[in-house]
Amino acid sequence: MGTLIHDRVEAARNGKNETVVCKTKSGWVVIGDVQFLKGYCLLLADPVVESLNSLTEEERKQYLYETTVIGDALLELTGCYRVNYETLGNSEPALHTHIFPRYLSEDPEIRRYPAWFYDWENAPKFNKDEMAEFANNLKQYLIKAGIAIS
Repeated sequence: MGTLIHDRVEAARNGKNETVVCKTKSGWVVIGDVQFLKGYCLLLADPVVESLNSLTEEERKQYLYETTVIGDALLELTGCYRVNYETLGNSEPALHTHIFPRYLSEDPEIRRYPAWFYDWENAPKFNKDEMAEFANNLKQYLIKAGIAIS
């Protein structure tokens, strides 16, 4: 079954996904299509599988470890006060995890809810030029952490 995640991973493999930060052992680190929370990223599993339960024990450990290292990077690079992780897969049944930096500067009413409560339609869109420095810093962090494949 082809999903948006399948398409994004295929584009990443072919060098045609401009949101890519880097490749890791378990997948691709990409910047989110919208940036209502600056630094929002995803980890897309490669090879594409349906869920965490489709992975072996070692693959699960690798994927989840990489997810948390990306979160560590966001804490350091963005100044956020915490990171939210969401691995859903209901509408896109292919393993991917949303990694959201959360900020004390957010409206307190919305800050207490998942990022899905934001207005995704009117959110600032990914802009490669605007995100270039962040993407480079994130990649350098992940290289130093030993998860980025250069």
